Amino acid sequence: MRRITRRGFAVAAMGAASSLLTAGAAAADGVARREMRGMWLATVANLDWPSSAKLPPAEQQRELRAHFDRAVARKLNAVFFQVRPTADALWPSPFEPWAQYLTGQQGRDPGWDPLDFAVREAHRRNLELHAWFNPYRVANHTDPGRLTPDHPARRNPGWVLPYGGKLYYNPGLPEVRSFVQDAMLDAVQRYPVDGVHFDDYFYPYPVAGQRFDDDAAFERYGSGFESRAAWRRDNIDRLVYEMARKLEDGGRRAGRRVRFGVSPFAVWRNRGTDQQGSRTQAGVQTYDDLYADTRRWVREGWIDYIVPQVYWPLGFAAADYAELVPWWARTVDGTGVDLYIGEALYKAGSTEPAAWKDPAELSRHLTFARGYPQVGGHVYFSAKEVAKDRAGAMARLVRDHYTGAART
Repeated sequence: MRRITRRGFAVAAMGAASSLLTAGAAAADGVARREMRGMWLATVANLDWPSSAKLPPAEQQRELRAHFDRAVARKLNAVFFQVRPTADALWPSPFEPWAQYLTGQQGRDPGWDPLDFAVREAHRRNLELHAWFNPYRVANHTDPGRLTPDHPARRNPGWVLPYGGKLYYNPGLPEVRSFVQDAMLDAVQRYPVDGVHFDDYFYPYPVAGQRFDDDAAFERYGSGFESRAAWRRDNIDRLVYEMARKLEDGGRRAGRRVRFGVSPFAVWRNRGTDQQGSRTQAGVQTYDDLYADTRRWVREGWIDYIVPQVYWPLGFAAADYAELVPWWARTVDGTGVDLYIGEALYKAGSTEPAAWKDPAELSRHLTFARGYPQVGGHVYFSAKEVAKDRAGAMARLVRDHYTGAART
């Protein structure tokens, strides 16, 4: 697979992205940008929004506006809105059913278009709206009979595997990869979103004592690979590479640019496994356990930005924030890929580890990261934590770091 130089795609940005451009230092793609100050807005299991699937449309809209208003009040400039949480959709998709989190019943029309509403409301507030997709998760249960009768997973039962109490599309099937790309691209083609965003779920996180049974797919498509692990990584590489190519081609035809980014688990590999890895001792390594070669995607230029979820405090022995931020800064350096750091706002005030008890911990993260010019900003998990700010950590970092407009 060749290198995609997406940074060279020089067309006029549209929507909120254009209004976010400033006359400062050029970002990795040559376009001057504000510092990223984002938040994830999760819809799976009604985590952030809507607070209940029983709310009428007007109340759901009120809640969504309130999330955007709070983002502005906290001086943020981007929202990563989860629009495809479990092989379903928050827009009238011709590929997949309506998400159950809107009405309590998968496939039921909510009577309005949440993605259209979200894009318009975000842009009205000068917020970027990145459409956040989970590529392969089908359901948070293992019963296909609970899916809508016309669900693609029921029409194509050979696409689906149970694992760890959930259902997943099999990443090893080319037809699955093509389908999920088409399902996601439908939203990009229909709405002026500013970005396409994948989270950290590719192959599922390991579950002790369970096996992801992709024997048949490996037997059919795995010849020529040195191992099943290498074949699985190639499947995820192809998902990312092909999505990047399709976004570039589609954007060129439409005359607008949609940025493409991923927010992986922050440890690519431990140094004990690979000399190129970080000096960490994490139990999960994306390269080995999720089959996501995140370092390669950066080095090959397949993505525009990466948001590693550095969800540990400074000084944490197994995965030190002060180790992972410099590791990622070195990884992106010279690649043209923008680096934003994912921050665990939801852990603020907790006691494990003890560093989170101090509401100044997150503010110290931003102070530390400013020592690395490759870091272009931060994204906070998640929107309800931005709203509640139970430990006062968000208010503290806003006072300390976001006193003025987002820096360029």
